[in-house]
Amino acid sequence: MGMYMVSVGAEEWFDDEEDGWGETASALNAELRKRGLPPYEEVPPETDFAPGSGLAFEEKLAPYMTGFNALCETHLSREESETLLGWAVLVPFSLDEEIRLPFECGEYGSMVAGAPQVLALAERLAAVIGLPPETPATCDNLDLSTWFRQQAKELAITRPGPWSKDLDTAFYVALYLRAAQHSIRRGCPIVYS
Repeated sequence: MGMYMVSVGAEEWFDDEEDGWGETASALNAELRKRGLPPYEEVPPETDFAPGSGLAFEEKLAPYMTGFNALCETHLSREESETLLGWAVLVPFSLDEEIRLPFECGEYGSMVAGAPQVLALAERLAAVIGLPPETPATCDNLDLSTWFRQQAKELAITRPGPWSKDLDTAFYVALYLRAAQHSIRRGCPIVYS
């Protein structure tokens, strides 16, 4: 089992059934209206996983986060770390400040963060560790997980750098970077499941 970070399409986002995100979508729109912002209604439809298509996002959070948490503590403020790590829902538009929903989104908290803010923080960390350009840009079906288990180890031998000293840390930098990029590119929310 484990925890996954996944993109959500319109069907599931607006679904009020038990497994859907309709309650979250409604609560988010209510909070956006309170702030004078338009509701978030332009969510793309769900797509099947097609390797390399960039239409869906799915990654498993399996490696230990100890090194990544230490990296965040060293290079980000406490507020920035909370923005990067504390969200339950990532949305593709900018938020001046995170939104706290009046209920927990599954078991993962109640904070909604804007992907542009998360992206900026992840880009800073990627620059600190020198994340290699070979890191997969799309993560349709555990592409990052697979790359870090296989190709990253080989690349670390031929082109070592700060990124290669702790591949688990590099994985999480890439994960948050690619999740924010995907959310913005596709216009979809990213959630934990």
